[in-house]
Amino acid sequence: MAQPLKDILVLDFSTLLPGPMATLMLAEAGAEVVKFERPVTGEDARHTDPKIEGESIGFAVLNQGKRSVAIDLKAQDTMDVLRPLLEKADVLVEQFRPGVMERLGLGYEAVRAINPALIYCSITGYGQTGPKALAAGHDLNYVGDAGILSLSSGTEDSPTMPFGLVADIGGGTYPAVVNILLALIARQQSGQGTHLDIAMAEGAFTFAYWAHAQGVVAGQDIQNGGSRVTGGLARYRLYTAADGRKIAVGAIEEKFWQAFCDVIDQPQDLRDDLSDPETCAAEVARRLGREPSTHWGPLLVAADCCCSVVKTPAEAARDPHFNARGVFDRKLSIAGQEAPSLPLPIAAEFRSSAGETGRASPLGKDNIRYGAKSP
Repeated sequence: MAQPLKDILVLDFSTLLPGPMATLMLAEAGAEVVKFERPVTGEDARHTDPKIEGESIGFAVLNQGKRSVAIDLKAQDTMDVLRPLLEKADVLVEQFRPGVMERLGLGYEAVRAINPALIYCSITGYGQTGPKALAAGHDLNYVGDAGILSLSSGTEDSPTMPFGLVADIGGGTYPAVVNILLALIARQQSGQGTHLDIAMAEGAFTFAYWAHAQGVVAGQDIQNGGSRVTGGLARYRLYTAADGRKIAVGAIEEKFWQAFCDVIDQPQDLRDDLSDPETCAAEVARRLGREPSTHWGPLLVAADCCCSVVKTPAEAARDPHFNARGVFDRKLSIAGQEAPSLPLPIAAEFRSSAGETGRASPLGKDNIRYGAKSP
């Protein structure tokens, strides 16, 4: 099957994570992505650890398959290079604070005058308008402002950091990709582009839909770690086995809960985690703590009760299930060494061959191709 975005040209002015991951997904579906970076140093992500022979692994993972143009956006002759690309581009992705692109002469209205069909996607923390539009922030601030961090942030003595970058990826990358694709479909009917205002803090709200229902609509107080899915019940918690490994107990449905209780031989009078969740949980913890995870793992698999030993990222990459499905089949070249590419939620039939090995372009490799000065 032909790649659905094979004729789409994307101009990528974004850095670090949300925008680069969004354009990576577009590239994986066939789009030609031209990444613009500062001359000499490139974007900051090129210098982050860990590295292989001086090449950043994180940068390589997020920027494989893109073309690199090193250009000073403040230079007087910049528009001589950019105008031909702007005239034929389908999508532009930028991640500056509101107003920066305007000062560079690349704001939406200026670009729209050059190419009315262009889909212009701006990704920021708080959006293009509003009292906090210009405020600095990172993922932790965005999920904090969205109320999500308060739902499961650990104890007063031992605060727990979020395990993933929910706002950056869930509130930035995914909404950007979804809305860019929607805009491309809409353009087929109208012939016109649009300005997409993606605010990471707003996109984070979706990940706690139940908290919206309970805390906003119903107006109920939600205690830290006290809801059904944040540890308020014994049947949906993390416990520690004798070897220190964590056991993920996700036995929400009664049939799974009873099956799990049978595995650990939980007494019948201590299975009601609705009326007395803490007493119930204490006994579950005591029983799971008697044996190592190697003891519990096979028993939980056999019981098929939504309970499992928590894996490390390296263990997950070796999991026979993921390998049987080819999740890590796609390869990436970093400093001449082959490594697994980042798994992305793009259907296999829309991507290039899994046997192809991608890589991130060296800084400025494609300058001549696009009419820019040699870096």
